Amino acid sequence: MESVPEPGLKAGEVRVRIEAALTCGTDLKVYKRGYHAKMIVPPAVFGHELAGVVAETAPEVRNLRPGDRVVAANSAPCGVCFHCRAGQENLCEDLLFLNGAYAESIVIPARLVEKNLLPLRPATPFADAALTEPLACVVQGVEDTRLATGQKVLILGAGPIGLMFAALARELGVVVTVAGRRAARLTAAQKLGAARVIDIGDGTDLVSKIRGAHPDPFDAVIEAVGRPEVWEAAVHLVRKGGTVNFFGGCPSGATITLDTTLIHYSNLTLRASFHHTPRSIRRALAFIEAGVIRAADFVDGECALTRLPELFRSMAGGNHAIKTLINVHG
Repeated sequence: MESVPEPGLKAGEVRVRIEAALTCGTDLKVYKRGYHAKMIVPPAVFGHELAGVVAETAPEVRNLRPGDRVVAANSAPCGVCFHCRAGQENLCEDLLFLNGAYAESIVIPARLVEKNLLPLRPATPFADAALTEPLACVVQGVEDTRLATGQKVLILGAGPIGLMFAALARELGVVVTVAGRRAARLTAAQKLGAARVIDIGDGTDLVSKIRGAHPDPFDAVIEAVGRPEVWEAAVHLVRKGGTVNFFGGCPSGATITLDTTLIHYSNLTLRASFHHTPRSIRRALAFIEAGVIRAADFVDGECALTRLPELFRSMAGGNHAIKTLINVHG
């Protein structure tokens, strides 16, 4: 932990006083590995799920003023590269990332102010709003998988992302099964609308355990764990003509082996969803402000900013909290 001076604002920038910051599995990976291939190069401040109040604006900023309640995404696309022009802003060749939620305030770059700094309704809790970024990634995954009313979906993983998938799928009228570990998380999945939960124990013999509890294959399977062996298992649990979304990012350099006969003759669709777009950020905030996703269902701990190093040591050692609210002013 360090005390650093607040930087001055450049053209188009906004300073936000942070009112809620949440922990994320990606931040834990950054803490453990010391880097992130796309998001952050140390030394740097980190943390990327936040909401707060505008404290100061550069003179060029006309649509925001001090006191406005806002939520910031953790990136903004350039808008001019091939992928942006093709409507795939999540694959932008010059994606600008924002880190620094674990602090009392943060400066939002001009591009992000323009594209992904959104106003909040007066009644929207800051902790709820801070879920916008991870939920936007899930919205992207739901759209990529083309989930539809009446389908049966299996979600592999009962962490924050798996639970968000469960909540959104239920909202769409999808019949949800969640396979994961730890009783508290499976109970949370049921609370969020999962019709069935499957405790996979130590994670071995995953396909056999899930088939034993649910013999029929699923219309779609979403891998929300990020382990190669779970990616491989997913293709054996989807029906012919179904869709698998490899949502969970595996460690760099990981590889998997797939049964080509199964994939070809079962006419499977295999997808992988990454990050979010300005559109999915806005859809995510709409779900939050409609009460579909609430912090009360995901945040099960609170920690003062001064104790952040201790918290991440605990998380690295096996702390199983779903999400922790960081009290940056406490």
